[in-house]
Amino acid sequence: MLELDLSEQISALRSTFGDIQSVVDVEGLKVQISELSEQAGVPDLWNDTEKAQKVTSDLSHRQAELAKIVSINSRLDDLEIMVELANDESDEDAVLEAQTELRSITKLLGELEVQTLLNGEYDPRPAVVTIRAGAGGVDASDFAEMLLRMYLRWAEQHGHKSTVLDTSYAEEAGIKSATIEIDSPYAFGTLSVEAGTHRLVRMSPFNSAGKRQTSFAAVEVVPLIETTDVVEVPENDIRVDVFRSSGPGGQSVNTTDSAVRITHLPTGIVVSCQNEKSQIQNRAAALRVLQSRLLLLQREQENATKKELAGNITASWGDQMRSYVLAPYQMVKDLRTDYEVNNPSNVFDGDLDGFISAGIRWRKRKQD
Repeated sequence: MLELDLSEQISALRSTFGDIQSVVDVEGLKVQISELSEQAGVPDLWNDTEKAQKVTSDLSHRQAELAKIVSINSRLDDLEIMVELANDESDEDAVLEAQTELRSITKLLGELEVQTLLNGEYDPRPAVVTIRAGAGGVDASDFAEMLLRMYLRWAEQHGHKSTVLDTSYAEEAGIKSATIEIDSPYAFGTLSVEAGTHRLVRMSPFNSAGKRQTSFAAVEVVPLIETTDVVEVPENDIRVDVFRSSGPGGQSVNTTDSAVRITHLPTGIVVSCQNEKSQIQNRAAALRVLQSRLLLLQREQENATKKELAGNITASWGDQMRSYVLAPYQMVKDLRTDYEVNNPSNVFDGDLDGFISAGIRWRKRKQD
């Protein structure tokens, strides 16, 4: 049996880990955890439920982030011991275990390394993701629902809390649009590279002739605002409509008019929420999403002004950024990074990490 030698790989991982530690403010993270722990220990914390939930959620996220970082060094030490024992005992099972652990640590370090590239102002925020069916008729509506499931599955696989805030169902199949909130540190920074136009090519299940159909869906990603963010929305700038929540086929799932639709009159932005049982809760949630979109719109306008002053205007809105091809061959390809896989089923089941990592690195190179 050949001796297992992972010394070069482990050395490379230690080097990468050292680079990550030089970027991540571990001491600052510990200070945040200490401060949040104090706040969580205040006896009357739960008198304000919204504040209490935010404090405990932030504390949990920070603790998980720190635990992930501090565990890596000991796991690398343990890996070296596993390799040594596997070689001493010529144990094939131990060899396989060591190789599995190597892959696991490599994946974890890759995720942490990508996170160090997320240094934008709003990157650490939770994300609000909106998916809209585009050109392609019923296939586009079905495609939009496939993307909705894809992002929900991605969130589930990473242990991120996700909430469907609003869904507008199409008449025949699929959805016209859906808005979801993904509550996790760096969810916005991570998922922001998913924003753009997605294209699906397949043999349409809705076409009796079985012809190949191309359809499109748009994905919008905005950071979830916090109460400390200053995004004033005067009451006379919005119109609030209430209606009865409904599911597929238009059947009522609520006996009261609890769903809320807010229209921002100056911009025409429309936001709906029907996830909560209370009209007051739905209004508050819809207003937060509206403020998030206004925040993003403000940033886009500022960036557009900067580009105009620099004399470099790029009209990229509406250009497809990723193609999902199911016929005549199987492939998903990101047209910005050239990253591709030949298993669309896995991608639609939430396996997006490769695309996201490639997208974040691509964006960083463009910024540099």
